[in-house]
Amino acid sequence: MYLLTVLGNLLLFLAVSSDSLLHTPMYFFLSNLSLADIGFTSTTIPKMLMDINTHHRIISYGNCLIQLSFFVFWGCMDNLLLMVMAYDRFVAICHPLHYPVILNPNLCGLMVLVSFFLSLLDSQLHCLMVSQLTFCKEVEIPHFFCDPSQLINLACSDTTTKNILVYIGAIFAGIPVSAILLSYIQIVSSILRVPLSSGKYKAFSTCGSHLSVVCLFYGTVIGVYLSSAVSPSLRSGAVATVMYSVVIPMLNPLIYSLRNRDIKRALQRLLSRSA
Repeated sequence: MYLLTVLGNLLLFLAVSSDSLLHTPMYFFLSNLSLADIGFTSTTIPKMLMDINTHHRIISYGNCLIQLSFFVFWGCMDNLLLMVMAYDRFVAICHPLHYPVILNPNLCGLMVLVSFFLSLLDSQLHCLMVSQLTFCKEVEIPHFFCDPSQLINLACSDTTTKNILVYIGAIFAGIPVSAILLSYIQIVSSILRVPLSSGKYKAFSTCGSHLSVVCLFYGTVIGVYLSSAVSPSLRSGAVATVMYSVVIPMLNPLIYSLRNRDIKRALQRLLSRSA
């Protein structure tokens, strides 16, 4: 599954990069999402596979902070790119005539750059705050990676640092989710005003892939935290985490390419040139 994730997202990125017909805002954001998915999966899964193979399930304090930092960075990058892609669909459906003017190359590049620096800020804040927590000499993390929520629960420090970490996570996760919801409320209200049913279907189909990825990603993430709040079962939490850190990044290239003729043609040209 890990190899399929890396291969699928890498092929999608190369197909978009190599085909001039796909040099549009939507595919530009999609190619960046593919890179973010590769980084997000590669942060945790190789270490987990090595631990399973060697039966050596120990990680140093420094490596744990590094893993946490990269996990938060790529997770936040995924969040922000999904938000940017929702804005792209909002402009395409609600303001189609102004789409090339609003989403010009400079703005697209700026939005990805801002997403990068905000993700970097989020990861460094998490790393800094977790480094302020006090732990025992040997701590057993009930997970397959250094999950920030698990580290907060294992800390012996006062509640102030823990609360700050929760607020930071809520801000960086809540703003993209709110922006995506607001974009789709505007999209749905705009589609409902279309008189013809064929026009409505065409408008819905343009954002179907993105909406599927959003529902899968946030559905499993919310499931992780709801299951941990309702039930203390560590197994169910780990399974749900595998879903959003491995399965969904693996499915993203399939979701975006199965019903997309442009992506299919670009992949065929790319593979034929390679052959």
